[in-house]
Amino acid sequence: MAVKWTGGHSSPILCLNASQEGLVASGAEGGDLMVWGEDGTPLGHKRFQGADDVTSVLFSPSCPTKLYASHGETISLLDVRSLKGSLDHFHVNEEEINCLSLNETENLLASADDSGAIKILDLENKKVSRSLKRHSNICSSVAFRPQRPQSLVSCGLDMQVMLWNLQKARPLWITNLQEDETEEMESPQSPGQLLNPALAHSVSVASCGNIFSCGAEDGKVRIFRVVGVKCEQELGFKGHTLGVSQVCFLPESYMLLTGGNDGKIMLWDVSSEVEKKQKSPTKHTHRKKTKKAAYTKQGRNTHALVTDEEHGKILPKLSVEHGEKVNWLLSTKIKGYQNILVADQTSCVSVYPLKAF
Repeated sequence: MAVKWTGGHSSPILCLNASQEGLVASGAEGGDLMVWGEDGTPLGHKRFQGADDVTSVLFSPSCPTKLYASHGETISLLDVRSLKGSLDHFHVNEEEINCLSLNETENLLASADDSGAIKILDLENKKVSRSLKRHSNICSSVAFRPQRPQSLVSCGLDMQVMLWNLQKARPLWITNLQEDETEEMESPQSPGQLLNPALAHSVSVASCGNIFSCGAEDGKVRIFRVVGVKCEQELGFKGHTLGVSQVCFLPESYMLLTGGNDGKIMLWDVSSEVEKKQKSPTKHTHRKKTKKAAYTKQGRNTHALVTDEEHGKILPKLSVEHGEKVNWLLSTKIKGYQNILVADQTSCVSVYPLKAF
């Protein structure tokens, strides 16, 4: 069902991003970076010195020829029209970077690393404006909130999810996913999942800026709402039989894509649950990260989503047996149609038309 983009990489692809003009960038193990046309034609290739894995790539929305790429402890700024050199590079992290996020005003770039630190780079002054250190283990994912350029969320292998405001060096709010789970042990568990710790792998914020999702090693997807200076868990559900490696809200919606170590990709619609509690609706349709069938906290409001009434499970709208561990998920328009791009343990990019879901 998937179209495969080949001929670019020779090692597993770790990350993906798309520009507003239809270009796609991919980063892979061994320092490889590729730029693709929307038809899957390789347009450019770069191999960074040192051969550190390219762990995150990010196009500038306002200047689609600019591409940020993290490799090892370094961030490089590239011009996709000529990948040979770098426009600039920054070495502000002390350990390997796992994730980059650019705020909406594009003056701040966040980089999360293996030490648990998040460095906030002021792109105008080209220096670190904040160093956020609260995660006690690898910080796996960070995301600025849309419409709130001074606010971001993060998660890590310390099983913690945090809400930050850059006016403060400390997080505004912290939750430990494993501790929260002990309160929900009455919820049925899939075989073999009791032993999986809730190491947090991925966060994604919906376009409204107040709803975000987190995918974790315990196979659970959690949906949170930001309320003032704290967050509340709206929903928690399971579908993947192994860890959830990626969550990704579709643009302007509460449709959530999830990818797992079980090789499955799922699409969830959490709009009915979210919009029911939204006091001041903003423009959105259906977006939120994807995770497979699961349970709401204390079984509440399960009627608002697609459910298996007999067992009380929340079910994905659609599920694809991709067959490989998912490293990255990306939703983007190709030739006017929404597509899902997948990076996995192979050296090719898989493309699914959204209608395939």
